[in-house]
Amino acid sequence: MRATIYDVAREAGVSIAAVSQVLNGKGKISEERRNEIFRVMAKLNFQPSVIAAALTGKKTYTLGLLVPDISNPFFAEIARAVEDQVHGLGYSLMICSTDNKDDRLERYLTLLQQKSVDAVIIGTGIQDTQMLAPLLSKGMPTAMIARETPNMDVTTVVANDFAGGAAAARHLLALGHTHIAVVAERSRVRSSLERIRGVRHTLVEAGLSLPDDLVKYSGDALIKDGKYKAMELLQCEEAPTAIFCCNDLLAIGALQAAKDLSIRVPEDLSIVGFDNTILAAVADPPLTTVAQPTDVMCKTVVELLMQQLKHQSPVNRRIVLEPELVARQSTSAPRASNTGHQTT
Repeated sequence: MRATIYDVAREAGVSIAAVSQVLNGKGKISEERRNEIFRVMAKLNFQPSVIAAALTGKKTYTLGLLVPDISNPFFAEIARAVEDQVHGLGYSLMICSTDNKDDRLERYLTLLQQKSVDAVIIGTGIQDTQMLAPLLSKGMPTAMIARETPNMDVTTVVANDFAGGAAAARHLLALGHTHIAVVAERSRVRSSLERIRGVRHTLVEAGLSLPDDLVKYSGDALIKDGKYKAMELLQCEEAPTAIFCCNDLLAIGALQAAKDLSIRVPEDLSIVGFDNTILAAVADPPLTTVAQPTDVMCKTVVELLMQQLKHQSPVNRRIVLEPELVARQSTSAPRASNTGHQTT
């Protein structure tokens, strides 16, 4: 039988009014007592009526999360970390995959408003920022994570993508690579553009360059796209000795391309990914990659949204967290004679 607010009050040893105040974020209730009531709610699997709350203009204790593709391990990890954070605060999470398409994004934004979610976290690219106007005009707390859109006044939590690309380039330069290529997501993805900019800036500082023909943009950020674009690079007359991929899925595709062409990694080709997802650790060989501080990003964005929901943070903030390169077995010094790969 479904637990009611009366069951929660009885189990926690408090009044029904106290439970109601906790649900609505009101009242002078100690943090200890508030946490105990949340603990009892979780124990009894208590679920307030979202429909009733929405009709009365109260909180629904539901957040929306928009990501490009939940099958991408990076965004799956984002979703799980956000869900863990909000669950501990007594909230539920609605997760929507947009495929980086504005029409799907618009439909989901409408749906989340119809469901009367309390706040929205956006982890997907936005081309038409006017789609957010209905949310922002209603004062709905909104934040972006792992993605940002220029000229939008919303709270944003991102990794330093420029620094991540620069770290990958410095790692390859330190190993002795001078002929470096890039496989990126589609050209409109700002995070990829920043990572490329970091690589290019670092190479220029070292007296080298990153020609446009050594930067390949994939249609999607999938393994098959990374494989296809890496094939193009590796079958050139002067193939690169190292490839930086703007996410781990693309890097796994590059590993597959090298295997199909009988190019050894890392002996003949070094590959660096980005995100440090579970794929990086289980790849063959294990993938050198740039780790985003996923857990910290998610914890920070949820904390900032909670402050907005409590009207404690009137000013939107932009938080930039530093990534870290994790060196594994997919990178090494280039062979002295490796000026172009011989494929079979």
